[in-house]
Amino acid sequence: MNTFTIAIPKITPEQFLEICQANQDLRLELTASGEVIIMPPTFPWTGQINSRLNAQLWNWNDRTNLGIVFDSSTGFTLPNSAVRSPDASWVSNERWNSLTETQKKSEFSPIAPDFVIELRSSSDAIKTLREKMQEYIDNGVRLAWLIDPQTKQVEIYRQNQQVEVLNSPDTVNGEDVLPGFVLNLNKIW
Repeated sequence: MNTFTIAIPKITPEQFLEICQANQDLRLELTASGEVIIMPPTFPWTGQINSRLNAQLWNWNDRTNLGIVFDSSTGFTLPNSAVRSPDASWVSNERWNSLTETQKKSEFSPIAPDFVIELRSSSDAIKTLREKMQEYIDNGVRLAWLIDPQTKQVEIYRQNQQVEVLNSPDTVNGEDVLPGFVLNLNKIW
């Protein structure tokens, strides 16, 4: 199954919200250029792995209480006006609390997460995912991991740095963005 992209010239955030509300069974994202991306539901294997990612991130955050963890159904409005839904994401308490209550409760909060994970499924084109990862970094995400279970690689994206590629790592750590967080990839592979 592939994703489908529909070009809708000059779509507004309000129009995108209307499309989402009228098609609640679809997983949708909006690119900065106004294209609506329709994604198929995840396959059970991908959903299971994604749950393992989110559980590890949530458990770390529950211990540290340093921020808010979001799952793959959460949409964020990035500074470039794209609405993206990473597979797992985290926003620090400081940044989340800088939003107004209206912004926090809006359909797509106007904030780029501090940290995102994208999990490559069998239907994902690696080129498209890499472009999405770079878009996250260009829009303020501080740390991003592209996890590819097919090749057992993790691509690490950071602000103002080259992408680092790890081959078959057992773990990857959250560095200074997620202090003390270590993702056990043996539960992912």
